[in-house]
Amino acid sequence: MTIRDRIFAKLEEYNMTQKEFSEKTGIPQTTVSDWKKKKTNPTAEKIMIICKVLNVTPEWLLSGVETRGNRSNPDKWFAVDADTEVGQIVSSYNSFSAEAQARLLGYVQAMKMAMDIYENGKKPKE
Repeated sequence: MTIRDRIFAKLEEYNMTQKEFSEKTGIPQTTVSDWKKKKTNPTAEKIMIICKVLNVTPEWLLSGVETRGNRSNPDKWFAVDADTEVGQIVSSYNSFSAEAQARLLGYVQAMKMAMDIYENGKKPKE
């Protein structure tokens, strides 16, 4: 199953028309139609909005694999919407020099340690 196939399967599951999907994602209806007619897939920059509208993970949309429960390895990466607070933090971090990034990471690690001490009443293991 391809990305396009998973999108149209979800549209069918949600009884969502291509027009509704187009309106919710901001992707032109002709583009969505082309995915089906020309058997093409969406471009990379559309993946996150598609995931948001269809309530699926990028991992599922791209591979069909969904991590469930705790039997699998935890994700080692994150996909973040740039318009969220976390996205703004990541965007800012990426705009910093290597020295500023290292300094910020040090602050975050010190804050995490302080919060662990505060919440647990003891210093975490290093």
